Amino acid sequence: MGLGGCILLIGAGAILTFATDWKSESVNLDLVGLIMMVVGIIGVAAFTAIARRRRALVSPVAPTVIEEPRHGGHER
Repeated sequence: MGLGGCILLIGAGAILTFATDWKSESVNLDLVGLIMMVVGIIGVAAFTAIARRRRALVSPVAPTVIEEPRHGGHER
């Protein structure tokens, strides 16, 4: 799951928790929304940790150029 999916989970969870007043006998929508927000926050934290680690491991390397001497005439 990417960063966009995590942000979507946080938003959908916030909508379920704070913006709806639906009542269901079998499912507590406030709890479902809180769980979605927590999972989204954990996903964002994991994504940033992985992205930071990838960025730290890759170091820029200058290309190696090997120049061979040129001879003026034909080789015999």
